Amino acid sequence: MSTPMPTTCQKLRLGETYDGKQGFSYFQGIARETTGAQGICMHLLRIPPGGRAKAHLHESHETAIYVLEGNAVMYWGEQLEHFMCTDPGDLVYIPAGVPHLPINTGEVEAVAVIARTDPHEQESVRLLPELEDLVPT
Repeated sequence: MSTPMPTTCQKLRLGETYDGKQGFSYFQGIARETTGAQGICMHLLRIPPGGRAKAHLHESHETAIYVLEGNAVMYWGEQLEHFMCTDPGDLVYIPAGVPHLPINTGEVEAVAVIARTDPHEQESVRLLPELEDLVPT
């Protein structure tokens, strides 16, 4: 049974947070649970200095990230063998099924807007604890 498509425009203001499986707290944003969205999820992520996610992938959805503030790095690939630095103004695309692990290695909070193609966002997150030790602490 499918959820009916919303028929009205809605405005949200950042407020409550939720803990993602990945190890970060996210500001609740646009999702099926908050607006009835059918194909998108968008929220704000703040990563404190030294903050590190758990190695994970999103089995069935793509992720788009816009870095607003701060700097972070992301290890990605089947064995987290690739490395990417991000700065304010960068746009990052993560295909579905690609293992990744972001870390704020900077001295200030990193802030990003994250959009995903699954309105439930956490539904297809799969943790990859076997990859954790491949990335230095």
